[in-house]
Amino acid sequence: MRRRDIIVGAGALIGHEASAATMPWLSPDLPDGTRAEAHLVQTPGKQPLIQLSDRPPNLETPIQAFRTAITPNDQFFVRYHLAGIPDEKSLDTWNLEVGGDAAERTVKLTAQQLNDLPQTEITAVCQCSGNGRGLVQPHVPGVQWGRGGMGCATWHGPRLRDVLGRAGVKSEAVEVWVEGADLPAMPGTPEFRKSLPLSRALAAETIVATTMNGGPLPLLNGFPARLVVPGWTATYWMKHLTRITISAKPLDSFWMKKAYRVPAGLFPVAQGFATQDDASTWPITDIVVNSLIATPIHGEQVERSGFTVRGIAWDNGSGIQRVDVSLDGGKSWLSALLDRELSLYSFRTWRLESGPLPRGTAELRVRATSNSKRTQPEVWPANPAGYHNNVPQRLTVKVA
Repeated sequence: MRRRDIIVGAGALIGHEASAATMPWLSPDLPDGTRAEAHLVQTPGKQPLIQLSDRPPNLETPIQAFRTAITPNDQFFVRYHLAGIPDEKSLDTWNLEVGGDAAERTVKLTAQQLNDLPQTEITAVCQCSGNGRGLVQPHVPGVQWGRGGMGCATWHGPRLRDVLGRAGVKSEAVEVWVEGADLPAMPGTPEFRKSLPLSRALAAETIVATTMNGGPLPLLNGFPARLVVPGWTATYWMKHLTRITISAKPLDSFWMKKAYRVPAGLFPVAQGFATQDDASTWPITDIVVNSLIATPIHGEQVERSGFTVRGIAWDNGSGIQRVDVSLDGGKSWLSALLDRELSLYSFRTWRLESGPLPRGTAELRVRATSNSKRTQPEVWPANPAGYHNNVPQRLTVKVA
């Protein structure tokens, strides 16, 4: 199958806009093979994004999009596990089935019926579990994400607990399973199915989003409805949601039992996943505290009279307490000014005025500390799948 045929229903790729050589925001720490193959592509409804794979499509947001707390829909990253992506026509008759062995009944809800339920809104970061994987040492298999496998949006729709309420939740329920409309292209490939512990499914902040930043969900970001699980990595944020199963037993699927797992106890969690934990590994859940310099970018020339460093910080929902920036490679640190917090689950923008600097090369670093007293580590907690890379970002600029 040709590259231009792979985004089903989203239209052919419009074209290669640039190569890695003309994308200075593409991290120099990415593997040589990734830098050689990565290029900008434009799909319908999107500005050019960095294509890291084409079947299925995995498209990264360029770093300059993170100069604001909200990531525009047309710059929001795209992540798929399966190549069988639905097109808009196939979703014309879409409905959401809710049932299961721990449900009192099975119901099918239309988009209008979802909209008739009480609505809520939350601003939250959607971040691929493997964001930053391509920057770890030693390199590990998987999509070699730089820093743009994420975005922050304002999501709107009914709470998941109100959707579950239409089917009724029995007392024996322990998990809620979710499935989407994307399917394997080859026989034998596991369907993408995930689950949530019941407590997380019933939490007030967990919603079935039908709009994103005030507009319809883009097709490649989950139209017509997707799960939003603030504070948890995007593996649980099921796109093109078609079926919800209220279950009295844990989900036994490849994507829960084999994939998206980390060594037990390696990373902090606010809430465990008891029905899926075992003695050696846990499912990846909570986003870890992190930060990003969005401007200047690596290699940029800046004024020696001074310049503004801007970026974002985020975590699993405890909120950001402080952001520190170093202008001298980590020898000293300055406290950045935090902008207004949109939500505990959102990006929080920050800025720092550098003041005068000597001519030459300056190495910038950034690290964030959360309200839960978590700080970015100097050494990445190594794990086989390359998850949770939150080592402080480093970049150099030319001071002239």
